[in-house]
Amino acid sequence: MSENLKDNAPQVVETKPDVKPAKKKRNKIAKRENNVNGYLFVLPYALIFTIFILIPVVLAVVLSFTNFNALEWPDFVGFLNYITLLTNDEVFMQYVLPNTVVYAVVVGVGGYVLSFILAWALCNLSKVPRTIFALILYSPSLTTGVAMTVLWKVIFSGDQTGLLNSWLMSLGIITEPIIWLVSADYVLPIVIIIGLWSSMGIGFLSMIAGILNSDESLYEAAAIDGVKNRFQEMIYVTIPQMKPQMLFAAVMAIVNAFQNGTISALLVGNPSPGYASQLIVNHIEDYGFLRYEMGYAAAVSVALLLIVQIFSKAANALLVEKD
Repeated sequence: MSENLKDNAPQVVETKPDVKPAKKKRNKIAKRENNVNGYLFVLPYALIFTIFILIPVVLAVVLSFTNFNALEWPDFVGFLNYITLLTNDEVFMQYVLPNTVVYAVVVGVGGYVLSFILAWALCNLSKVPRTIFALILYSPSLTTGVAMTVLWKVIFSGDQTGLLNSWLMSLGIITEPIIWLVSADYVLPIVIIIGLWSSMGIGFLSMIAGILNSDESLYEAAAIDGVKNRFQEMIYVTIPQMKPQMLFAAVMAIVNAFQNGTISALLVGNPSPGYASQLIVNHIEDYGFLRYEMGYAAAVSVALLLIVQIFSKAANALLVEKD
């Protein structure tokens, strides 16, 4: 009887306390701490970006709709500055915009192609000569505008002591010195030459890094598939592997080509003789810091920003692989 009672008695099952809420709470706290740490890491860059990039861009857009002389309070004029830029600014349409396009195409596109060719050629050398030549090619991009101007003014001096005039006269090509930096026929080509000379910048180094970090096994597989020479390796193996580096170099080349007005200003002054080498950046400096028409200069700078953005998007569309 007692055994039956024991069998029929309700059995007490021991249950462990549910610890899931505590675990969830700890996970939320850890996630919150990770977010705080992430925000702290991003904070220095966010502050620098906001102060030196975002706020100036916003202020430039706002000032582009005003008449502002840097002394009096800005007067709102709407789209008048943009209408003037497109319809009444003959210097911009006849000289500045064509000069900028020519300079950007030759120095931007030409410098980009030249950077890739030189990077590919250097990567075929051993480590020591590759490092030496890379430093030699990269060093002009680190040179300040004043130092570059002093060097090239000696070369293109308009008297007999100028290196180029002296060399051409010794060869009998010319009989009298050419005033290179005054003639409107020579100023823009000289600025383009100097721009190409100093275009081997950070994009050039990124291309070298991309080529050196290529997967060697792909070259072996390409050789088995029928790739016979180094040129075919470059087209079918090297370039497809380094598209991120090429995109970065393309964006840097575009930005540098459109914002590079220091060479012309230091070499021949601002404005240049006959506006022969006047670029958009020089036009902005002319109206902003010489004529103190800050509102109009801001409108030109916004137009420059849009042009750079369009070309950057085009480069991104060409070099980014689509899914």
